[in-house]
Amino acid sequence: MITFIKNKALFFRRMGLITYDVLAILAASALGLLLRFDLSYDTLLHTTGGYMWREHLWHYAPLNVAVTILIFYLFHLYTSLWSYAGVVEMGSTIMACLVSALAQAVGMALLGFNMPRSYYFLYAMCLLALILISRFAYRMFRTFVEKRTEKAKSINVMVIGAGDAGNTLIREMKTSRYIQKNVLCVIDDNKAKIGSYIHGVKVVGGRDDIIENAAKYNIDEIIIALPSLPRTEIKNILDICKETKCELKTLPGIYQLVNGEVNVSQLRKVDVVDLLGREPIEVDMDSILKYVTGKVILVTGGGGSIGSELCRQIASHKPKTLIIFDIYENSAYDIQQELKEHYPELHLVVLIGSVRNTKRVNDVFSEYKPDIVYHAAAHKHVPLMEDSPNEAIKNNVLGTWKVAQAAVDNNVSKFVLISTDKAVNPTNIMGATKRICEMIVQSYNHKGNTVFVAVRFGNVLGSNGSVIPLFKKQIAEGGPVTVTDPEIIRYFMTIPEAVSLVLQAGAYAKGGEIFVLDMGAPVKILDLAKNLIRLSGYVPGEDIEIKFIGLRPGEKLYEEMLMKEEGMQDTANKMIHIGKPIEFEEDLFYEKLQELSIESKEERADVRKWITDLVPTYHYTPNRNE
Repeated sequence: MITFIKNKALFFRRMGLITYDVLAILAASALGLLLRFDLSYDTLLHTTGGYMWREHLWHYAPLNVAVTILIFYLFHLYTSLWSYAGVVEMGSTIMACLVSALAQAVGMALLGFNMPRSYYFLYAMCLLALILISRFAYRMFRTFVEKRTEKAKSINVMVIGAGDAGNTLIREMKTSRYIQKNVLCVIDDNKAKIGSYIHGVKVVGGRDDIIENAAKYNIDEIIIALPSLPRTEIKNILDICKETKCELKTLPGIYQLVNGEVNVSQLRKVDVVDLLGREPIEVDMDSILKYVTGKVILVTGGGGSIGSELCRQIASHKPKTLIIFDIYENSAYDIQQELKEHYPELHLVVLIGSVRNTKRVNDVFSEYKPDIVYHAAAHKHVPLMEDSPNEAIKNNVLGTWKVAQAAVDNNVSKFVLISTDKAVNPTNIMGATKRICEMIVQSYNHKGNTVFVAVRFGNVLGSNGSVIPLFKKQIAEGGPVTVTDPEIIRYFMTIPEAVSLVLQAGAYAKGGEIFVLDMGAPVKILDLAKNLIRLSGYVPGEDIEIKFIGLRPGEKLYEEMLMKEEGMQDTANKMIHIGKPIEFEEDLFYEKLQELSIESKEERADVRKWITDLVPTYHYTPNRNE
């Protein structure tokens, strides 16, 4: 029924246009001839040949109407969406009217109907004017009415960037019925553009004028339409914008709009990544391709934040087989479906199992014979592991031990452990277990033909349990935003950046190294919270409260990337460094590791004491059960 109504409405709308065009063709014919005589009908009749010209015009009129309507149809004048008409539609209209005039001249000449030579030009101009009025008047009227009715409830917008992206953005916001945004001013640092207009909106100044004009025009939202500007420059502009109390958004690249990846109505809110103030890390993908392509790759913990991104990037480098091994079926299923959609030719194997299950791990290795193993399976949440230390040991330490042994037994080429900066001088059980994992990897590098390495990095933005999703959720709920300590700092990197560096570090691996990723300058968590509040359009401490809750058990004010004893060596990639492994007595280490295994399985409340025997740099505050 709805389809019928829509088709019926479309039919009547097109019939209305055709009826109008018939009248317009007749009117243009008459006006064209009258304009030849200064719109004087008496002059026309008293001019030699005037009466004949009038008769010829009306005798040819039926044929002219039929031919012109056909021409209009061929030029899509009855199928275009005139509510969104632009330059292309105007060009089609102009060409259709000129072709109509030319067809009329040829047709009347063939039939022996003489007319003044200037008539055909005047006819074309009159027809064009009448047709343009019909096609564009509706759009102008609709735009005027909608802007008048929606202005009271629309959002006042400032656009930063008077280039192609800004032009596209402003045009769509002014013409789309679905976007209730009122663009009041434009900012651009190009002095030549200041004072000019884009679709009726004035370029009022450069970045130094943002705060003044945001107040002057009562701006609610600032949209940054500078997709090609370096991140360092974006950060400088954001530092100014966040003082305006306006909500901030950025426009994707124009290439993304053309490719259909996004549209203008999908403006994304400024992410905290934009405030890190650095360019995305570039990685030599050719070096990754050489050692991943055509290989059987196993990723443990493949459904987690890091593991799933490893799978994505590995899948794009054409491995022979990609094996995802994870204990949590839902996350494994999600990455499986994603990879099937994006890489239909990929030979993908998804297996459910725990790295703590020796038989299951050995069966997977013996059946699929992986060439490279990325060991990302681990318990990572610091506070949770403080409450369940034995689970951290069984999963992180014993799980890594079992997977490493299976790698040696099955002659795996490379084994890459995903480690953490919390392994340096650990104060929590999670960091201490990861340090033991690094020591296992270091010692196993001598036990067979497998090359064992560890890759250590800090916090990744957007990972499961990271601080950014928590802050966003707290802001959405009206606060308070909880920060443990005003002085706490962390290193940050995006998940794709961290994973690409992990892959490249694997390409560099010769055996026994601890690769350390350069995370850039550390960021104060308090500053992160304040910036995120400002970017959401609120004032820290006024609209959204920041509450300090104190350091959690096992948490440090700052994380270190290297122990002093390790030193630092450079690699071909300036973002990847190598820490010199600390020597230790391996026989004694495995003797104590066996004791730790037994004690953890006995669920000892004081299990931390055995960890200090393995990791002398581990310092913790004993609880009342120890």
